[in-house]
Amino acid sequence: MSDPFVIVGGDAAGLSAASKFTRESPEGDVIVFEKGKWVSYAHCGTPYYVKGTVDRLTDLLSLSPEKAAERGIDLRRNHEVVSVDTDGETVTVETAGETVTQSYSDLLVATGAHALTGPIPGARLDGAFTMHGLDSAAAVRAALSDPGESTVDTNIEYVDTALVEKYADWGTPERVAIIGGGYVGVEMAEAFRAHEAETHLFQRSGTLVPPFGEMVGERVTDHLRTQGVNLHLNTAVEELVGDDRERVTAVAHDGGTTDVDLALVGIGIRPNTALVEDTPVEFGDSGAIAVDEYGATTVDGVYAAGDCAEASHAVTGEPDWVPLGLTANRVGRAIGQTVAGEPSPVGDIAGTAVVKAFDLECGRVGLLDHDKARDAGFDPVSETVTARSRSGYYPGGDDTDVTLVADRKSGRLLGGAVVGEDRAAIRIDTLATAIEANMTVDELERLDLAYAPPFSPVWDPVLVAAKVLNSHLD
Repeated sequence: MSDPFVIVGGDAAGLSAASKFTRESPEGDVIVFEKGKWVSYAHCGTPYYVKGTVDRLTDLLSLSPEKAAERGIDLRRNHEVVSVDTDGETVTVETAGETVTQSYSDLLVATGAHALTGPIPGARLDGAFTMHGLDSAAAVRAALSDPGESTVDTNIEYVDTALVEKYADWGTPERVAIIGGGYVGVEMAEAFRAHEAETHLFQRSGTLVPPFGEMVGERVTDHLRTQGVNLHLNTAVEELVGDDRERVTAVAHDGGTTDVDLALVGIGIRPNTALVEDTPVEFGDSGAIAVDEYGATTVDGVYAAGDCAEASHAVTGEPDWVPLGLTANRVGRAIGQTVAGEPSPVGDIAGTAVVKAFDLECGRVGLLDHDKARDAGFDPVSETVTARSRSGYYPGGDDTDVTLVADRKSGRLLGGAVVGEDRAAIRIDTLATAIEANMTVDELERLDLAYAPPFSPVWDPVLVAAKVLNSHLD
């Protein structure tokens, strides 16, 4: 009997790979080791659980352990893989004080990423959180609820009951701080304001959601202020201050000190790669694991997927690290099929992303930063337009801002961003498709997009932007 396909990590990439493998190779064996209790859950849904839009923590589970077993997946939770021997094709696993060795035929490293807390002193104080995991989400929601009235079901098998009950007894925070103005920071600002907490958001730079570009960042900034969020831009946080009980009580920053009852640190993530650092597996310039078009690493039989691995960028053709949910699921699925015997390319990434900032919908794709575009060998030119989301006479429309970036010489579309309150985010998919197809701005302008007054004007905002940019390219 051959050795099993071993997967390290039981979230999006890992269980997508396992599920596809068992479907394509029902006689094959697959073991998934997950060091924690939670598996296959929606990271991106945690701010909406904290807000209360999502009622139950278990609503964020994509694949339960029971369903995994029904699919023929040997899922072993609370099993931490602590080392990999690529020569002997084995992994060493620790569980409940016991150490075991497991051989493999193929290995997938799907260890994800971890939230950064450094270099901020005090980030480990009680009441200082990262929104990276369901236990953190449960604890924050418990803290925001009235004492003794936590909406978190502590009877759920996986919940860290002690952590939730600890914060349920704290008392509802009146003032909260968010460190970082990226995806998590903006989404959590909405969640905290829904609980009527005075919310302070600190951003080291002068732009919120930087990957979306200045145009989106400026509109998000204005909108958050109208929603009562206290923005501290161009403000570096120096320390989270605690009391003698080691509970966070204030944020010390280069503009002074702000008293708070709770703090959320959302300054980014980094790939979890320590498991293979002492192996011949190579890393890319980003620090994530380098892989080929099939998700294979530089060691035969070893694959990597999800937030710990790089991928090929659709615009530059070069390796890049853009940790997003679809990428993890899609790459894991492709690797599962490859290991089952039918090689399947994992596909490129274009950095397509959307974020909700209260009522604003924001989307981005490709290369928006001109310096990065120049580094990739392009001569970037961009234009920003404002157009209505529906026909002017039809109610419910909104101003939609669109930025497009193209290469001056070839006319190739390099990137784009969209922001507005009326179905703006979904328009980014048109630009993502155009980028994946290597379309020029001229070709984008001639797309036959749908028109009807309730949905779009005759000239969709994307087409308006293409028309304006194309005139400058001509």
